[in-house]
Amino acid sequence: MSSGTQSGDERTLLLQFLDEQRSVLRRVCSGLTAEQLDTPLPPSDMTLGGMLKHLAYVESWWTTGVLLGREQGEPWDSVDWRADVDWDWHSARDDTPEQLWELFEREVARADEVIAAAGLDDLSARANARTGERASLRWILLHLVEEYARHCGHADLIRESIDGLTNA
Repeated sequence: MSSGTQSGDERTLLLQFLDEQRSVLRRVCSGLTAEQLDTPLPPSDMTLGGMLKHLAYVESWWTTGVLLGREQGEPWDSVDWRADVDWDWHSARDDTPEQLWELFEREVARADEVIAAAGLDDLSARANARTGERASLRWILLHLVEEYARHCGHADLIRESIDGLTNA
């Protein structure tokens, strides 16, 4: 981690790690054109624009959809996920950079509001479809950090392939 404390309470540290991963993604994806945001690094078809939209969805799903058990709102509610389970990744090519950033920042802000109103031990309203288990906010925060960390590694490689930028 590049900033923050190393000795705070559990909640502070979890949120600090999540914010740091969000910041890494912002740095890696910043300053790119629509064409660059839609550039994959073969053999993967992942793009940085798709990643921004996917992580916006992940923020919304885990906080609003799972923790609160509520509809997520648009654009998520009208998607035919059965027709394309990776719609968030694929549809990003149809969005402008401004639309992608607005969606990402809006979902991060919404997620932060949900997180601020819950305790680490609060259980999700929605249970896991396979196990019936409900996730705690603590687990959800750890999962968000995991999801960002995985994709930030991908993002570093994709960005370097686009314009040579490293350590964004």
